[in-house]
Amino acid sequence: MTVDILGNEDKEAVLNGLMNTYGQDILRLVYSYVNDKAMAEDLTQEIFVKCYKSLHTYKGNANIKTWLWRIAINHCKDYLKSWHNKYVIVSENESTNTNTNKEMIEQLVIQKEDDHQLVIAIMNLPIKYREVLYLFYYENLSLKELSVLIGKNENTVKTRLRRAKELLKERLEE
Repeated sequence: MTVDILGNEDKEAVLNGLMNTYGQDILRLVYSYVNDKAMAEDLTQEIFVKCYKSLHTYKGNANIKTWLWRIAINHCKDYLKSWHNKYVIVSENESTNTNTNKEMIEQLVIQKEDDHQLVIAIMNLPIKYREVLYLFYYENLSLKELSVLIGKNENTVKTRLRRAKELLKERLEE
């Protein structure tokens, strides 16, 4: 399907379908990067706005899910490198609200995983390991899909996945 010939109403229908189908998945993916519920919600909205504006560039060469994930991952990485992320400090009230909901949010991200220690260990891994674990185990992407999505060759993805498991094992044994 090429989206570049669609009118605005058709683009809105496509976007609504994407949001209904992938909205919660994108939210969980974004949360795995930023570890903050409110920011994950804001970034998810920005991602779908970016998707709407970029629908004309989707040519159907890749799966639409892969295309959307690529936009989300790039947006998260851009945010993590941004001035705002590095220098804006959360106030005491906002911090308290975030911490109060943290356990509930983490359970959503890890799909209601009962082992709270596993959640903490995964969220404390460096982002390059956290992303491969999340995408491989929770989004069930193959190594080849992961390779395309994060822009690294398949052997690098395998190495990161292996190293992520080793780090996770070390942290859980502590």
